[in-house]
Amino acid sequence: MEEPLIPVVPMSHTAHIRSHRKPRPQSASKIALKAGVAGGILSTVAVAGASGSAFAAEPVTQTIELPTLTADLAAQVAQSADVTQQAAANYELQAERDAAAAQAAKEAKADLAEAKKKAEARKEAAEAARKAAAERAARDADRVSLSASTDNYVTPPASGSVATVIAFLKAQVGDAYVMGATGPSAWDCSSLVQAAFRQVGVDLPRVSQDQSTVGTEVSLSNLQVGDILYWGGKGSAYHTGVYIGNGQYLDAANPSKGVVIQDLSGYPASGAVRVL
Repeated sequence: MEEPLIPVVPMSHTAHIRSHRKPRPQSASKIALKAGVAGGILSTVAVAGASGSAFAAEPVTQTIELPTLTADLAAQVAQSADVTQQAAANYELQAERDAAAAQAAKEAKADLAEAKKKAEARKEAAEAARKAAAERAARDADRVSLSASTDNYVTPPASGSVATVIAFLKAQVGDAYVMGATGPSAWDCSSLVQAAFRQVGVDLPRVSQDQSTVGTEVSLSNLQVGDILYWGGKGSAYHTGVYIGNGQYLDAANPSKGVVIQDLSGYPASGAVRVL
């Protein structure tokens, strides 16, 4: 005898999930709370829907300000960059002007010091000339007789001295050498010698050849301050200067040196003459 078949009811594939089980009964207060919340939400949705419907027919005309603000900001940044660049350029220009002004001031100060130095030297020369008469008495004991030759004779100065000649020469140190120039700030060798002795009334020839023949010839081993030195043959000398003592002489040397004081040992003279 066969057993009766028992129908098998298939189980839902979600039967194991809690939410598909039979809900537990809720209290009346919880049901009322949920109903209120739901009602509020529905009311809000309804109002929002109504508002949307009311304005749906009207086009939106409000302009968004963000692009305008962004453009303005870009313009402000560009303007700020231009201002910064201009300020930097102004600072650089001012720095260059300050540097140029400082250099000009430095050069002007140096020029002023040099001018003051020369002015003082010239003042000393003038002072020496005023004292020439008193100094001449001391020099007379050492002065030798001048040549009696008509061509070479130089009249002794009525006043003046070697000190005056040397003071004048030293006041010209630093002046330029220019061939043919006769002062007051540029000389050649013979014009400087001529101008120096003119301070004490001695009228020397203008050129070196003739200056080498005036006065009394003296030995280079017996030089005295104020003796005229010459280079080259007597009567054909190509350069002259004045001995200032201590183995040194002063001359308008050449265009590169100008008026300078030099050691006689470095460029020995050919001969010397004495007119004071």
